[in-house]
Order: sequence, then structure tokens, then C-alpha cells
Amino acid sequence: MSAGAQFLSKIIDENDVGALKRYAIDEDHFPTEGERETYRFIKAYAEANGGNAPSYVTVAAECRFEYLPGVTDSFEYLARKIKDFAGKRRLADYFNGELAKDFERLDTESFISQLTEHMFAIKMSTQVKKTAGKTLDELRNDFRAEYEKRKAGKSFKLWRTPFETLNAEIGGLYSGDIYGVMAESGRGKTYLIEVFVDELLRQGAKVLVKSYEVKAYPWLARLISIITAREGALTDEETHQALGIPNKSILSGKVDAEYESYFLAMVDALNQYYPGTLILQAKGEPELTRTLADLDRELAQNPDIDAVVIDPFYGLDDVYGRNSNRTAGGAAEQAARYFERIIGANDVVGIFAIQASTERSDTDEDGRREIKLPKRNQVKTTKAVLEIATILFAFDAVDGNGRIGIEKGRNGGEGITVDLIALMDYGVLRELPKGEAVAAQFANLF
Repeated sequence: MSAGAQFLSKIIDENDVGALKRYAIDEDHFPTEGERETYRFIKAYAEANGGNAPSYVTVAAECRFEYLPGVTDSFEYLARKIKDFAGKRRLADYFNGELAKDFERLDTESFISQLTEHMFAIKMSTQVKKTAGKTLDELRNDFRAEYEKRKAGKSFKLWRTPFETLNAEIGGLYSGDIYGVMAESGRGKTYLIEVFVDELLRQGAKVLVKSYEVKAYPWLARLISIITAREGALTDEETHQALGIPNKSILSGKVDAEYESYFLAMVDALNQYYPGTLILQAKGEPELTRTLADLDRELAQNPDIDAVVIDPFYGLDDVYGRNSNRTAGGAAEQAARYFERIIGANDVVGIFAIQASTERSDTDEDGRREIKLPKRNQVKTTKAVLEIATILFAFDAVDGNGRIGIEKGRNGGEGITVDLIALMDYGVLRELPKGEAVAAQFANLF
């Protein structure tokens, strides 16, 4: 006497076809063809007869089904039994079928990622929710407890961005939330992310960076330019702007002799410079992992990590891997949702970079390219990742000027833009001075 047969019999007895929807029971949950046939018949009958269930006599005449009268167990109990058995059946089918094929066909990382996806899908299919949600009576107690945690600084962490206007608009970067950086190719996505990382490290954060397109030396070269600009290593004679060691000179191994000893001393002191900790997995390094299953494992092994950077998101193997729902873009969508779960479960800040498609550059009367922030519809692949972002930053920079905007803001700020000084070879990406700061700069010129 299967739980499926009892469930269907109870539907007939109580004329309650809606139980199928309430407990999310579908055809695949039933183990026998007779039960699946009966499920289909009951659904079709209800659609044609105002939602009513057929009588047991009608079902017996139309289907290969053994009716069980007087079922007293609840729908919820039977639904749990049905889904538990279905989950075990799906596990057995996978272990005895596709698992061996995947094991032979995929490399280790891809196999683990695929296995994780299958296990999660099966787990979700076995859940039976008791209620649609919580009532206000339940919520008020939870809300009060969460407020007290936040008041005490125990529930989440808030990290400042490098830009005060953004901090005023969105508060900063919240643990458990995801922040996307979108720009066209070669417009400084990675540079902007490094400026974010620099600010996080200054606040004592432990940051894991996966850099899929930039090797360790150029990544650190940019960071050292940013550090030395904050330290005011150089000064522009005309504007009195604080500058850092030029990135190009570091890349070429030709730092000006006047500053080389300072530069090398900074390199030697890098480990002690920041209150926070950087964990860099860079292109070409054996430590760089490429699946979300790896990220999940790394965060479990390092629970003190505060922020994770994926640069770019499509550097993950998951984005272009197989997808269980076999729909166009399905792998990217599953990767985005998996990333969202990982960030939320580990309560860390998630940051990713994504490329917008290149459009014809707008130019001024002199033929110089103008700053133009990209839009969400310029992202042609992995659009699902845009949906999981709490804040989606759009960025562009040209000829010493830059702009960052909020293309999407769940908590406000959407449409806000901030103009920047973007002397990125010199480690400078900061807000244009305002008010008294502008007056002070002009005063220094006279």
C-alpha cells in the first residue's frame, strides 16, 4: 500500500484535487505507471468538471489503480512519504545511470559541480512546506530579535565603499548581499574592483579574490599603485593631486630610481600594511579553482572570510557547464542561483565583474570618446547573474575622468551617478572634490 495510492484515494474521498497543488505533487513523484495514469486522469477530470474529483468508480473504470477507501493519514504526512520515496528513487536512478557517465566524461572539478547540482535539485524536490510563510505574530518576534542583533552589530557586517556618495546612498556593502560591477571590455572593471578590495582591506576584512583574467603580478601592481596613491607617494605639480607609483613602470620593471627604494620597501611591507587579509587566486596559479562547489568548500574551510570577488563571473566553469533543466542559458542561471545561495549561507559580501557588449563609442566635437555608462540590456550572456545582484554598478572611464552609477538598486540609489578622477595608471580612482575641498584645491594654485 504505497503513499501515492493513499494520497490519490484521499483526494477522491474528500473531493480535494487542490491537495496536489498545495503539496507540489507532480506526476514524476509517483513510482508506478498506474499511479501516474491516475494522477493524469484526476487532473484532466478536474479541469473539465469545475475542479471536482472523479468518483472511485469512474477512476477504477478508466485507470489501472487500486482504490483504498477510508485513508485517515493527513495529506501532509502522505506528501512527505511520497517525496521521500521519490527522492531516493531519483538518487538511485542517478547513481546507477548518469553518475558513471559523468564520472568518465568530466574532469574532477566539473564532476563535483555537476554532482552538487543534481543533489541540490533532488533535495529541493523532496521538500514539503507546512505554510506559505510566517504570520505577523511570528514575524514581529523574529524582527525584534533581528533588530537587537543588528543594533549590537552581531547579525551582519557593513563595509564602506571607497566613495562617500555611494555610502550615503546605499549605506555600504552588506554581508550576505551581492554587488555586480558592469563595464564594457577594457574600461576598468578589474581596476574598480581592486579599489573596492583596497577599501575592504583597510577596514580589516578578509577578502578572497578569484582573478580569472589577470595574473598575480599585474594584479598586485595595480594594488600597489592604489596603495601608494593613498599614501601620496607622488604629487602632480599642476593640480597638487596625490598620485601613486605608475602602474606601467611597475609592469615594465622600470620604476623611477627616485622612488624605487620606497616602492621596494612598500612591497616588503605588504603583509603588514593592511589590517585585513588578502587571499588571491590569480590566473595561471595552481591555487585558482573554477567551480562554485570549490568556492562553497573554501568558505566552509575558512569561515572568517568576509568578502568574495569573482572576476569575471563567466570565468567559472559552472556558467557554461551542463544544466539539469536543459534550457537555453540554464547553466548560467543555475550558477547564478548557486552563487546567491553560497553568499547568503556564508554571510559574506559577494562581488562579481561582468562585461557589457561593446557599442559604438560616442565622441565629442574633437573626436574624443565620451563617458557612457553601460545598461543592463548590453549584457548578452549570463543575464541571470544580474538578477541576483543587490546593487549593480555601471562603470566607465576615459582621459582621466570616470563615472560610476547604480544601474540596479534593491535598497535604493538606482540612477545615482558619481563622477570620478580616473588617473588609473597612477592608482587614482576617487570622487571629484566638492564644496570646500574644491575651494581648497584652487587656493593651493595661487
